[in-house]
Amino acid sequence: MHPPSLLLIIPPLTQLNTPYPSTAYLTGFLRSRGYRVAQADLGIAMVLALFSRSGLASVFDRLRRTKGTLPGEARQMLALEQAYLDSIDAVVEFLQGRNPTLAPLICQGRFLPQGPRFAAAGAGPNTASHSMDQAKRLATLYLEDLADLVQATVAPQFALSRYAEQVGTSASSFDQVAQALAAPPSLTDEFMLDALRRHVDAIRPTVVGLTVPFPGNLYGAFRIAQALKAGRPEIKIVLGGGYANTELRRLADPLVFDYVDAVTLDNGERPLLCLLEHWSGTRDESSLCRTFLRRGGRVVWRNGAVEPDVTMAEQGTPTYEGLPLDRYIAILDTLNPMHRLWSDGHWNKLTVAHGCYWKQCTFCDVGLDYIGRYEAAPSNILADRIEALIAETGRRGFHFVDEAAPPAGLKGLALALLERGQTISWWGNIRFEEAFTPDLCRLLAASGCIAVSAGLEAASDRLLAEMKKGVTVDQTARVAAAFHEAGILVHAYLMYGLPGETIEETVESLERVRQLFAQGLVQSAFWHKFVATAHSPIGLAPAAQGIRITGPRFEGFAENDLTHLDPHGSAPAWLGAGLRRATLNFIEGKGLAADVRSWFDEPVKKPTVRRDWAGLARTGPARADDPAAERRIVWIGGTPALESSKGKSRLVILPSRTEDVALRMDAERAAWLVKLIRAATPARNKQSDGYPSFKDVRAVYPLGGGRAFDRLLRSAAWRRARAIGLLLV
Repeated sequence: MHPPSLLLIIPPLTQLNTPYPSTAYLTGFLRSRGYRVAQADLGIAMVLALFSRSGLASVFDRLRRTKGTLPGEARQMLALEQAYLDSIDAVVEFLQGRNPTLAPLICQGRFLPQGPRFAAAGAGPNTASHSMDQAKRLATLYLEDLADLVQATVAPQFALSRYAEQVGTSASSFDQVAQALAAPPSLTDEFMLDALRRHVDAIRPTVVGLTVPFPGNLYGAFRIAQALKAGRPEIKIVLGGGYANTELRRLADPLVFDYVDAVTLDNGERPLLCLLEHWSGTRDESSLCRTFLRRGGRVVWRNGAVEPDVTMAEQGTPTYEGLPLDRYIAILDTLNPMHRLWSDGHWNKLTVAHGCYWKQCTFCDVGLDYIGRYEAAPSNILADRIEALIAETGRRGFHFVDEAAPPAGLKGLALALLERGQTISWWGNIRFEEAFTPDLCRLLAASGCIAVSAGLEAASDRLLAEMKKGVTVDQTARVAAAFHEAGILVHAYLMYGLPGETIEETVESLERVRQLFAQGLVQSAFWHKFVATAHSPIGLAPAAQGIRITGPRFEGFAENDLTHLDPHGSAPAWLGAGLRRATLNFIEGKGLAADVRSWFDEPVKKPTVRRDWAGLARTGPARADDPAAERRIVWIGGTPALESSKGKSRLVILPSRTEDVALRMDAERAAWLVKLIRAATPARNKQSDGYPSFKDVRAVYPLGGGRAFDRLLRSAAWRRARAIGLLLV
């Protein structure tokens, strides 16, 4: 029997600027095991078909044939049909980076037809500045206008970063999915299914894998599966991804398997290998791995595989081959330099570690595999994968999509990049913990780190302790300050409405967040309302948190978000509206000195937080170089030089990329310092234990022993060397 061939599909819709990485991971892994694998992003295919001259012509044609009264905005845009048809291809090419010379014409203010989004943003011709970013912003408003038109008229499920999300949200029963699939395909569905047919005809797969990372991918996945079952019933279909991993763990509705043949949970490598062997006749069904099937009209669970999960070292290098990286669209919905990273430009995506090394937060799914099973990737293997992706894609931007990248893993990665002389820009998700010292942050910046995101959750020590976050608000300010001083941008995730959280505590959290913005310690943030989830400690033991779960009743399909009653806390809708309003202004640098009470439509108590809290917290107690610390010395500056000076002294020249610092020292100490710096300089094939140990250097200091070394630590020369690039990490 011929081995199966696979087509791995990203259904609509995640991001427009870069592909979701799940198929890239699985394609790279399965190819390393000898399988023939192709991948396709039907989300970007659908969007490009829609945002084209022919696609918009179809939209406007349907508008003209619509029975009933169109909304006023739709009538206005229909009147400008020709302007949209004439401009759409050029604008999409511009946002793909293929037509940069269009920027001045866009900024001129008379080229793009301007719909409601322009008016709401105040982005008319009188406010447009002639810059590439402003042109991207105006082009994004133009696409958002068209997306609003499509959603309001011919395809209610369409949005720029999700597709029929309401179908997959709180879908405790499969009925709402089936009901949506029973309706005729919309115009955007037709674009998606046209792209599906092209890929299936070209590849002729025997197995199709559908990744569903978010609720906004679920409808698209099942619409694709429906079309395959109708037209190519011989193809086996397997569904997995983040949505399945969190929401389908008690799957019991057999109707799901009218559309798919199998649903797998958690990391896909081992379940896919087992399924492919089973469908090839070389593995018993009982030996499948974390897989739901339908047998005898009911859903059964098979998890008898004896093989362990594939380790990070064995997973192979992700590949984007087959995904049209040059056709993704970089939209710019904000000029904020941190917030724009999610939507502007392509990022190769990798993971420093699987799972979370902390895994104690009560609101998090700490018992599930994607959080609970922690494993770090060896730094050299990670660096090899980075180099392979640069060679394949020609792109040097990397987003590490960890739950929380470990400080030790990031240190190892930074050293590996510096040792190889590899230049990349990278960002990722971390925890606000004091292992991220100022020196470690400087090392990460030297290796190319430009930004981090992290969960502050609640800027309240009481609430942080209740949720077992393992950090304090003062600690968060110090860590954010360390990243800020290293030139690294910071985004904070925030929650409100936690169990027992009062309105007063939420307002005090906002005051602390305001101060973090005002001090420049965070550049971006996002609040969302707390929701208990079925697999979190709170969801599993709500009474311990003082709340009562009220629904929804599980009806055989999805189970994750739970509704609850909280007799001790309060989170009215106006509170969330005020938090969002305040944070959107903070992101744009506005309202940073305003009383936080002014953002709410209802009266709230004045916060008791000191107005200088962030300034005091960021400084904290002074931390001297601790002789007992288990740290190594790393030099990130240029090659030092020794020059003669008057008498017995010498000049040590320490260059950085922006300045040269000259230290006058006696000849012996100067020679010792230069030797130390050379030993601490990253170089190819240097082992992690090849960097001088701080404790060992002190113990064998040749110019007077440990006490003399301690005096050196207090000297101006040592402090200046530390400032220019002598790090303890």
